[in-house]
Amino acid sequence: MAVKKLKPITPGQRHRTAPVFSALTESSPEKSLVVGKTAKSGRNGQGRTTVRNVGGGHKRKYRIIDFKRDKHEVPGVVKSIEYDPNRSAYISLIQYKDGEKRYILCPNGLKVGMTIKAGENQPPEVGYALPLKKIPLGTVIHNVELKPGKGGTLVRSAGASAQLVAREGKYATLKMPSGEMRMVLVTCYATIGVVSNGDHMNTSLGKAGRNRWLGKRPRTRGVAMNPVDHPMGGGEGKASGGHPRSRTGVYAKGLKTRKKNKYSDRLIISRKK
Repeated sequence: MAVKKLKPITPGQRHRTAPVFSALTESSPEKSLVVGKTAKSGRNGQGRTTVRNVGGGHKRKYRIIDFKRDKHEVPGVVKSIEYDPNRSAYISLIQYKDGEKRYILCPNGLKVGMTIKAGENQPPEVGYALPLKKIPLGTVIHNVELKPGKGGTLVRSAGASAQLVAREGKYATLKMPSGEMRMVLVTCYATIGVVSNGDHMNTSLGKAGRNRWLGKRPRTRGVAMNPVDHPMGGGEGKASGGHPRSRTGVYAKGLKTRKKNKYSDRLIISRKK
């Protein structure tokens, strides 16, 4: 995918860079894999705001994605590559030999008409899902499980990939997109390849209204508030602020918020940079 720069016919287009959807082959989703999605607008069950600056936005339908890839040894043909409003990556519609259809995260290089499989005895090719014990060292992967059979929870956003760097005993060592080195059970499944739509990070919305279409409302800076509303508020003119912190007083720069004795500490070899 590439990014296009628009002619500034309107002020909102002057700094906008938009995605080119040339990789997509279908505009409407598979009806059997779509469910309704209710907008929460940052409210809880009592209707009270628990998350600020959220609300509005375009109506979306949720596409059911197969993160587990548990249809082992059954070949599936790529029928289409589609846009998904609920994630940054593209998705692919797979039709298996027995007739079942499923959506998966679309990796780079996957084309309509290609065949993919999942299982222990498959070749490490783009789109194939294998357990980490069967993947060659140095391979780039995505949609990585943390618990066997739970489904992929790591490395799912556009352009992301992890690298399998080592294997010892029942653990494999992965280099994550953040630079973190961590161990994952070798029985966990992962998909070969890099997640599609890598240029997603290069797009610029161009105007505030596009953020509203995404369901994001305006955010008031803390220094513009009164002392009663924010720890950084108050002061004459612009003489306010102090140490950057959140509305509840949690420091924003450098304060470690990870639990001291988290269960996964023993699996992390080196933290992200």
